[in-house]
Formats: sequence, structure tokens, C-alpha cells
Amino acid sequence: MAVTSTACVSVSRNRRAFVLLGSVQTMLIYTLSAIAVPLPEIGREFGLARTDLILLSAAYGLSFAGLVLFGGRLADRFGGRRALTAGLALFVVASAVAPLAQGVGVLLVARFAQGAGAAVVAPAAMAVLRTVFPAPAEYGRAMATWGGLSVLGATAGNVLSGVISSLLSWRWALAVPLLVAIAALALAPRLLPGTPPHRGRTLDLPGAVLATAGITLASYGFVVTDGRPWSSAGVLAPLVGGTALVVAFWCVERRARDPLLPPGFLLDRRRALALAATALSACGTGMTFVVLSLHLQQDRAWSPLLTSIAFVPFAVTLVASGRTAGPLIGRYGAKAVTAAGLGTAALGLGLLAFTGFDTHSPYAYGLLPGLVLLPAGAAASFAGAAVLATADIPHRQSGLSGGVLNTAMELGPTVLFAVLLTLGSDAASLAATGAALAAVALLHHHRTK
Repeated sequence: MAVTSTACVSVSRNRRAFVLLGSVQTMLIYTLSAIAVPLPEIGREFGLARTDLILLSAAYGLSFAGLVLFGGRLADRFGGRRALTAGLALFVVASAVAPLAQGVGVLLVARFAQGAGAAVVAPAAMAVLRTVFPAPAEYGRAMATWGGLSVLGATAGNVLSGVISSLLSWRWALAVPLLVAIAALALAPRLLPGTPPHRGRTLDLPGAVLATAGITLASYGFVVTDGRPWSSAGVLAPLVGGTALVVAFWCVERRARDPLLPPGFLLDRRRALALAATALSACGTGMTFVVLSLHLQQDRAWSPLLTSIAFVPFAVTLVASGRTAGPLIGRYGAKAVTAAGLGTAALGLGLLAFTGFDTHSPYAYGLLPGLVLLPAGAAASFAGAAVLATADIPHRQSGLSGGVLNTAMELGPTVLFAVLLTLGSDAASLAATGAALAAVALLHHHRTK
């Protein structure tokens, strides 16, 4: 009986830890997407053009993607819980500033700072998760659920931000992450286990500087292509400079004694396909939220509240698909579920591209089918890809795997989103994203045979 009681206490403790970590992960992605629906209102208040709105939307993801590899190394070096607490503290400060911003400059800085805090929190949370579930089977089941939290956070950001903006203000919508982060900061010492630091590991500061500067600079270059030609200095300078820094980072890592990103880490084909699936799925959902939110409010004159209500079927389907993804992975394998999810999401994006932007098409068959198929596939692909990307990772690289996975997750809605938006129209961008998802689905399907 004593053994059974101890086991029950352990399960309950692990469940509470997972709920806290999952809430933190959902909050981070909520923060990424919470600005999508209120963008037109923010643009009117600050007098912003479309290019400024795209940059404001991408600011959080730019610093998140640029710093998250270094955040993963911090988690491995100093311990997951300690890094999580430090990142949450920075996130709280930035989240307190964002709702109070009286100008777009302050709001941009706050969004960048939020992304920097998130870049430490996200891989640290995955490092702690590995400690909570040390057994490979338990960790795999946890990651299947973890993968769906990202798209759940994105959906919550769009739905809740529209409702809150309509009833109160966009500023209150941006205050939600502050409340969650404060609660997490208070509960972390009590609910999360301590994770031992790896004292023998160095921080690889040259690699960290090159990776952060290169990814951020190149990502910024892609983002500003929405309002500037590719041949302009404002685009070419950051693109060329960022690319050069990334190449320099790769050369430095090949010679480093303890590299920030071991060169062979991304050469595993299974992991590479999983990261591609993650980036493209994140791009497809993020792009859909932004372009449809702008379309419904600017072209169809819908209110923010009505726009959020339009995404409710998306949220319902997402939750349902997320709940079934884990059992399906257990039965058919992560590769098969990822491939099926990518194919379904591609079909949803295709439908939205062909019918979603016709202002005369009714919601019931112009938007709804795509808004059901896309989340059904995205939740499955996120869950399967999260399992594939983190399989067979040693404990000492838990932060690294979290950093790489979150880099893919953030580069999707920033870099890929910005590049695909230059294709001429929002419909063409969604169609191209769907085609890319279908291509990766075929590659995953081929690997399952």
C-alpha cells in the first residue's frame, strides 16, 4: 500500500508540473499570436502602414528565434529550472511594459524583450520536462501532447485577443501573458523539480553571438521584403550580412570544443523532416491568423469580436485533434501521423487560398471547411513532429533539443511567413505554404515505408 501511495503522489506531482510547464508554453505562443486580431486597431491608433504592422507582428518572433539556441545552452549549463525562472523574470518585465506603450517604438522594444525572455523560457521548460518524465516512453507521450500546445496557444491568442479587444482594449489582450507569467514565476519553485547544471560545459559565446546576430539580421531582412523590393539596400544589407554571420557560425561550430549546435545534430534525416514540418505548420497557422484577421476586418468590415468568433471552429477542432494525436501516435507511429497531419493541413490551406478571400463567399463554405481541416492537420503534425524531433536525445542536450525545436517553431511565422507574403497576394501565399506542406508530407510518407 505504501508503494502504491508513493506512486500516486509521484504521478500527481508530475501531472502538476506538466500543467505548469504546458501553461507556460501555451502562454509563449499566445504572446506570439495575440497581436494578430488587434493589429488593425493598433495600426489606427499609432498611424501605421501595412509594413509596420508586419514588423510589429514579427518583432517577438525575431528575438525569440535569434536567441533560443543560446537559451537552450543556458538551460543545459545552469539547469532548466534556474534558466526558466530567469527567463520568466525578463518576460514579466517586458509584458508589463507592452500594454502601457504610448508609442509604436516602445511597443516594438517590449515585444523584442518578450521574445528574448521566451527564448530562455521555452528550451528551459523542455529541459525540466525531460527531468519530470525521464523514461523514454513517458517522455514520448508527454511530447505528443506538448507539440499540440503550440497551435493551441496560437488559437487562444487569436480568439481571446479579439474578444478582449472588443470588450476592453488591445492593451488588456496583451496583459494576459503578464498574469500567467507572474503565476508561473511564483509556482515554479514549488511545483518543478530542480535540474542539475552541467558544470563541465562552456557557453560557446562566439557561437551564441554569431547565431543570434545572424538569425535575427537575416530574419529582419526577410520581414521587410513585404514593403521593400528585394534589390533595395534595406533588404539586401541585412540578408547578406545575416547569411554571412550564419555561415561564420557554422564554421566556428565545426571547430569548437563544445559547440552551441553540434554540426551533426541536424543531419539526422528524421529530425530534419520533423523540424521542417514544425516550421511549415507554424507558418501556415500563423499566416492564416494574420492575413485572415486583416482580410475580415479590412475587406469585409468585420469587428474584432466577430473575427475572433470566426476562429472558434478552428479552436474546437484543434482541441479535438490534439486529444486524439497521442493515441494515434501510439498506434500508427509518429511518422505516419505527421505525414497525415501535414497532408490534411495542406488541403485546408488550399481551400482557404481558393475561397477564403472572396468577399462574396459565405462563411459556411468559403472559410469554414479550411478553418476545420487546417487545425485538424496542424495539431497532428505538431504532435508527431515534436516526438520525432526530440527522440533519442541525451539528457545533457535537453535544452539544445528544445532550442532547436523552438527555433523552427518561431522561424515559421517570421521568416517563412515574410518570404511567402512576397508572392503577390495573400491567397498565393497560403497556396504556396499548402504546397510546401504537401511536399514534406510526401517525404514523411516515403520514410514510413
